[in-house]
Amino acid sequence: MATITFKCPNCGGGLQFDPASQKYKCEYCLSSFTQEELEQLQAAEAGDQNVQEAGGQAGTGSTPGRGQGNGSGMADSGRGKGGAQAVIYTCPSCGAEIVTDETTAATFCFYCHNPVVLQGRLDGAYEPDYVVPFAIDKAKAREIFLGWLKKKKFVPKSFYSEEQIEKMTGVYFPYWTYSCRAEGHLEAEGTKASRTWVQGSTRYTENQRYGIVRDGEMNVEHVTRNALKKADRKLVEGVMPFEMKDMKPFSMGYLSGFMAEKRDIEHGEFDQQVEEEVRNYASSNLMASVSDYSNVQTQVRHVDLKDARWNYTLMPVWTLTYKDSASGQIYYFACNGQTGKVCGKLPIDKVKLGIFFAEIFAPLFALLMLVGYFL
Repeated sequence: MATITFKCPNCGGGLQFDPASQKYKCEYCLSSFTQEELEQLQAAEAGDQNVQEAGGQAGTGSTPGRGQGNGSGMADSGRGKGGAQAVIYTCPSCGAEIVTDETTAATFCFYCHNPVVLQGRLDGAYEPDYVVPFAIDKAKAREIFLGWLKKKKFVPKSFYSEEQIEKMTGVYFPYWTYSCRAEGHLEAEGTKASRTWVQGSTRYTENQRYGIVRDGEMNVEHVTRNALKKADRKLVEGVMPFEMKDMKPFSMGYLSGFMAEKRDIEHGEFDQQVEEEVRNYASSNLMASVSDYSNVQTQVRHVDLKDARWNYTLMPVWTLTYKDSASGQIYYFACNGQTGKVCGKLPIDKVKLGIFFAEIFAPLFALLMLVGYFL
């Protein structure tokens, strides 16, 4: 499915984000641009337009600011970085909310394969802070999928037919990432056996006690939580983790040729859980620094979290779903669009399974019958 977020500066054709090169490519004149190059070109174009507008105002003798609108340089509310308009498509069957740009021709829901319809604009509150761009293109995802299926003997052919594989969709799934600085303090008493001796029939051990004080600071980055409540969260969690070193500031351009899920969980639902997890982790690291004692009694231990922040981040997943016509159940394949890690829930072809058992047990049954006959 082709979407257009940016126009090619050279020919005006549509640009799509290419995972292999991490650049935007024009399918018409074959030009390619980095995110930084596009932003510089857009800034230069906006500057030229503002100069032209200023010149036009001076030429007509109009008073600056009087009777003027916002101007073309102003971004509309609901527009992502890069100037593209984000819209939401909703599946009337399963309720999935899919985010993409305004030029996407929505065809089917990648969860239940029902048509999706335009619902409205993406509110600015739901605009992501960061994105981990796709590093694996559709051809590579297809190769990974077929290689994964080689070990699955009883999958129906309809699950990996050419028509089915063409429905593989690149989707950015929503996550919350938590970062902070943890400052820990520990006070304890440690015991060491300094010497041991025997006098008569009695064995003596001399212990020495030491006061222990530890202070430490650590940066905690990108503790990740799934931002989807729905049953399809298996698609989201099964392909984790992602490598956050490739995280980029969000731009609508990264949605070119892809879709994105809208989050339906706010980070307030797991603030306490994540903070406790970080405190326990920092505390364990502080305790690990205490060694060479036969016994340690903790007296004071606490961890303070500073500069805590949550970021709304989109991360890439190739998805392929399959609706069983008999049972109506949804099966899926998911591939991490950055690392290639896969997970899935596969349908079983009962005919293939029956033939397999027949090939194994029919000869065995015949052999037993033959042995029984002679006995």
